[in-house]
Amino acid sequence: MLKTIDRLIEFITYAGLSARQFDISIGASNGYTLRMKKNSASIGSDVIENILRVYPQLNVVWLITGEGAMLKGTLKKESLEFDELPKNRQEEIERIIEQKIKERQKEELQFLLKEVADEIQLMPKKKQIGND
Repeated sequence: MLKTIDRLIEFITYAGLSARQFDISIGASNGYTLRMKKNSASIGSDVIENILRVYPQLNVVWLITGEGAMLKGTLKKESLEFDELPKNRQEEIERIIEQKIKERQKEELQFLLKEVADEIQLMPKKKQIGND
């Protein structure tokens, strides 16, 4: 029996998105969708709300129960390629991606700075141990 996460993966594939692109588009953390899939976990209602806000054409009944068509008001699948999304949606996704990249760069720089500071603090201790 398919779970909601399995149907979500089906929708992501249908939409022509990577899991990462999808996670970013709905404001989820990087790896969220694949982590849920790997753990066969349930998707929270807040995440479902974000999904439906970003992808209003997705049929919530199909997503949760598997009943009916994947998309609202249609039996025919339509392409949801990034290039075919409305310009404002493309810009929003690109803005979110840029923001996430900047956040990760900042986190990585802070981590690197902490590592260097820790090494500097340890340097005199290493020299003292060597002189004993």
